[in-house]
Amino acid sequence: MKPRCGCREKIESTQPQKRKLGARRITDLIRFNNQEKKMDNTHKGTCFCGAVEIEVSGDPLGMGYCHCESCRAWASALVHAWTGWAPESVKVTKGAEHIGAIKKSEMSERKFCKECGGNVMTFHPPLNMVDVCAGTIPTFQFSPELHVNYAETVHPMKDGLPKFKDFPTDFGGSGETLPE
Repeated sequence: MKPRCGCREKIESTQPQKRKLGARRITDLIRFNNQEKKMDNTHKGTCFCGAVEIEVSGDPLGMGYCHCESCRAWASALVHAWTGWAPESVKVTKGAEHIGAIKKSEMSERKFCKECGGNVMTFHPPLNMVDVCAGTIPTFQFSPELHVNYAETVHPMKDGLPKFKDFPTDFGGSGETLPE
């Protein structure tokens, strides 16, 4: 029995029409989704003034907080929020001529913008890792996994993450953890 008001016809006419997707259309959708994922996995950042631009791609090797005196001084902060990348995953896309470097120890070669003094990245040769400050890449979702050099902390943090006295063993450290 059809309603007299015609609402069934209105409901049926507003339903989305299902369309069969041909093989070409499906391939195009897969290609588009893969490109979108690649684009989502590439993040750009700059120094403070914008003279130097960098790009990170792929997945980081790790991310967390460093409490060592050197990183705190470098970041001018109580802790340093870092993202660690394979060297081939970090590219300078603009302003390489503006990059200066300072090597305070064998552990770290810190790179900065000579125009504004802003931090850009730190290469850690013993770890074969490039540390990009989390705040330098604003579109990257920072999800810290651990704290390193927690024995040197001046700002205890109760966040449930493991607190390594120095580094995890796979980073060449003792692997010893400390309580929050």
